[in-house]
Amino acid sequence: MAPVALLSVSDKSGLVPLAEALHRTHGYQLLSSGGTAKVLEEAGLPVTRVADHTGAPEILGGRVKTLHPRVHGGILAKRADASHQVDLEQQQIAPIDVVVVNLYPFRETVAKPDVSWDQAIENIDIGGPAMVRAAAKNHADVAVLTSPDQYGRVLTALGESGGRVPEQLRRELALEAFQHTASYDVAISRWMQQQVEDDASPWLEAVPLRQTLRYGENPHQKARWFTHAKQGWGGAIQLQGKELSTNNLLDLEAALATVREFGYGADGAAPALQPAAVVVKHTNPCGVAVGASLPAALTRALDADRVSAFGGIIAMNGVVEATAAREITSLFLECVVAPGFTPEAREVLAAKANLRLLELAPQAIDAAGPDHVRSILGGLLVQDLDDQLITPLDWTVASQRPPTPQEKLDLEFAWRLVRHVRSNAIVVARDGQSLGVGAGQMNRVGSARIALEAAGEKAQGAVLASDGFFPFDDTVRLAASHGITAVIHPGGSMRDGDSIKACDELGLAMQLTGRRHFLH
Repeated sequence: MAPVALLSVSDKSGLVPLAEALHRTHGYQLLSSGGTAKVLEEAGLPVTRVADHTGAPEILGGRVKTLHPRVHGGILAKRADASHQVDLEQQQIAPIDVVVVNLYPFRETVAKPDVSWDQAIENIDIGGPAMVRAAAKNHADVAVLTSPDQYGRVLTALGESGGRVPEQLRRELALEAFQHTASYDVAISRWMQQQVEDDASPWLEAVPLRQTLRYGENPHQKARWFTHAKQGWGGAIQLQGKELSTNNLLDLEAALATVREFGYGADGAAPALQPAAVVVKHTNPCGVAVGASLPAALTRALDADRVSAFGGIIAMNGVVEATAAREITSLFLECVVAPGFTPEAREVLAAKANLRLLELAPQAIDAAGPDHVRSILGGLLVQDLDDQLITPLDWTVASQRPPTPQEKLDLEFAWRLVRHVRSNAIVVARDGQSLGVGAGQMNRVGSARIALEAAGEKAQGAVLASDGFFPFDDTVRLAASHGITAVIHPGGSMRDGDSIKACDELGLAMQLTGRRHFLH
């Protein structure tokens, strides 16, 4: 008896070549239903429709078509169990050896802004997961494929083993199948939870493995990267360079979050408003700038702190061309991420073979979820991303002197940066360029001292931003002694009056945002 392959897929990528190889090269009979059967028939392949196989028509608008003993009996029957073989003979059920199933596009459906409840519900697959789980359970005899990415691996194995999928590969495919259905169920659960607004429900997520990383934060730590394909960093394409490490990804995340303050790419939900570049070191921005062009922004960002930029990560919000590429090759960097790279830029950057280039489309960012997730011992912390719009019109002037128009622009720029610096955070900036960054100190004046010393003489006429309020007036007085002319912070300290009084005494302008931006 010829082996049987059951094919029923939503994603038709690679379907016809797979079916042709199964049938013409390895002698499989093809069993299929619905749109999958139509595609195979149009390709000239002999197909037995599921309805003809079962003797039962598709009913309920296609809701019931593969839920039948002749399908599930063929999948679940153990070949070495004599009683199972008797049942198959009595019921005239043919064994099914390969199951190729991927599921209705639920995630893609609910990602549409105008999706209705009924549309979402109709894209919950029932027959597909049942077949996948059945085949995965009976992996001792059945190979189950749930993604076009697996087709090449399986066909290679079939060619090497005489038309039979090896046992170890069947086990691997079964694991991937259960991960696939688990992820699918989680997506449905999370969407439904959002619709009923049940905050008491458990936080669920099933994220597939993307890559085993070189190492974690240190070489002695193993690390793995889990991500959804085409969502966030899961949609990134590494164009060249060494394998990524945990630290690379953490720094890339920090760089991307910072550069997105100025928009990103040309066709996403938040296109770039002006060219911007960010240099990150140890998850903190050490150089940020905007410019008339992307190369100009990059040069200004590097000039902000070229010492710290060594071995850093760069993010840019536009397509990288040859001029910017030549600037990148002038120093040692770990990674560069941008919406795209021109062929000329790729050619220039190829000289730095170890440099990791990542192309990340704006659409992948738009598709990422809103949750910020961190692990703690034995559990998770889940919060909203701190990515709300900055609204300068809501800010208030606390000092007697209001900021000048230029100071207002500088204060807004500095405030956009400070929420991406580890608390206690201080940023000194002027004319669309960071001049000094103080991060992660145990007291705010300590961070201010670091930022001001880094800025040096450039602090004259610059502004200073703080992610939290000034608990005392010492930071204001220190800023004034270095030539700072305006400061911005959330306000809310019991001693706000002391800092305001110091500003008035020293001629500084002070704006209050009313919103804190701690980053731990």
